[in-house]
Amino acid sequence: MRRQRARPAVRCGFAAAGLFALVDVACAQTPNTVTPPEVLADQLRSQGYPCDRVSGAEQDVAASRRDVSVWVLRCSNGSYRMTLVPDVAAKVERID
Repeated sequence: MRRQRARPAVRCGFAAAGLFALVDVACAQTPNTVTPPEVLADQLRSQGYPCDRVSGAEQDVAASRRDVSVWVLRCSNGSYRMTLVPDVAAKVERID
């Protein structure tokens, strides 16, 4: 029995899938990734916490680890410590 060669479209499909996987890994959040304060505020609001106006955010580098980013978000009505873990809701603590 003669073996058939893969069609070019199939080979390109595998190459594209591999490229998207690499881009996905490159875009994964790490503690050194800059997270805009407004993105943190949106996550906070989606979990039911109030944040009227964002006045800034700072990463807590000492508390952050390889797959866990810890941020302190300052809003006009309070400050929050947010622990971000990929694919899990943020752990939020109100700090004053």
